[in-house]
Amino acid sequence: MSMAIDGLVSGLDTTSLINSLMQLEAVPQSLLQRKVSESTTFISALQGLNSSIASLGTLATKTAKDGAFDLYSATSSSTAATVTAAAGASAGQIDIVVDELAQRQVSVSDARAAWPGSNFTITTGGSAVAINASSTDLDDIVSAVNASDAGVKAVKVSAGLDGNGAALYRVQFTANTTGAAGAFTVDQVDESSNSMMVETRTAQDAKVTLWAGTSAAQSISSSTNTFTDLLPGVSVTATKASADPVSITVARNDAAISTMASDLVSGLNGIFALISTKSAVVNSTNSAGVAVLSSGPFTGDSTIRDVNQRILTAASAPVNGYSPSEYGISITKTGTMEFDATKFAAALKADPVRTEAALKEIASRVADAATNASDKYDGQITSRITGQEFMVKDLGNQITDWDRRLASRRSTLERTYSGLEVQLSAMNSQSAWLTSQLSALTNSKSN
Repeated sequence: MSMAIDGLVSGLDTTSLINSLMQLEAVPQSLLQRKVSESTTFISALQGLNSSIASLGTLATKTAKDGAFDLYSATSSSTAATVTAAAGASAGQIDIVVDELAQRQVSVSDARAAWPGSNFTITTGGSAVAINASSTDLDDIVSAVNASDAGVKAVKVSAGLDGNGAALYRVQFTANTTGAAGAFTVDQVDESSNSMMVETRTAQDAKVTLWAGTSAAQSISSSTNTFTDLLPGVSVTATKASADPVSITVARNDAAISTMASDLVSGLNGIFALISTKSAVVNSTNSAGVAVLSSGPFTGDSTIRDVNQRILTAASAPVNGYSPSEYGISITKTGTMEFDATKFAAALKADPVRTEAALKEIASRVADAATNASDKYDGQITSRITGQEFMVKDLGNQITDWDRRLASRRSTLERTYSGLEVQLSAMNSQSAWLTSQLSALTNSKSN
């Protein structure tokens, strides 16, 4: 708590004087605070770079993984079938004829106002399921069927009026799944007509024929319209019957492999751009018009230079005696990487094994360099962040100590100047007394 001592006797602006002295006393603390601010900015920049390099490492590791380039695309010569390729696919071609599409059974009852009985069974695939409705009302029948695990769903459909004007309905039963295995029977006999169900659609499997028209012709069935075992890793879905053969072709997906190479180069350039931006020295002027040089947080930092060089070397060094530029991956004059998609595609077409091996080697080296820099335990940048954080903590403790020291110093100055005012006051009082005594003696002598 400051003491109000301004100008009591001396007339001095003591508070301003003490504040000026305290500003000089606080210079070391201000330098510490500035260092904390600079270090905090540096730590933030390091953390951002560390995160970006870790992401690059993840991408590079994925690219270098065994089987990463086992990418294939599949095409169909007809809209009668669609095709997709997944993991495990390999190049190949086969012709099929789509004979039949899979369909689910649909059976419909005759028009009626109520069900013959509340208890009946539905048999699917040789398994009978008892249906126990609360009444013969058609809504209760539908609810009971839909609540069961018979593999069938029911719906009530309007069927007009009877001779007396009463509403009639049909109950439609539909199998939950397509294929012959989903066929069902509704075991309910009408006493008057002996049978009350009509099958409007028959359950059937999808069927295709391989090598049609030859002695090796082979028919394959599926309960759905999708066939997953015609070719390894290839899924074929029949969409309509076709008497003409449908050609299924599976080929290496060079475009996808090229995209992986392009993404790796883009990831590298993202790191180089980040380092370059935060290492730049910017010329500017301050409010007084004086030229000022502002350096980035990475300017002149040896650790950052080393990380940048290690990653650049990993990406640009020769692979088995061949420059990466032969595969369309080259280093520029500005220290960044460049990807030539046309050149890479030509190299991949001419020698896919060597090109894929080169890309895998480059990705593996980049992954190692990225891990060396950003490993969460002992990476170069991680260790640098830890050291900076420790330093900031120590500086914070020093700043706190200075707070106490400066508070004590201010208190001392305030006491000193307060004491000075007291002494001046006493001296003024003594001076006034002496003056009065001298005046009295002078007057006495004159008399």
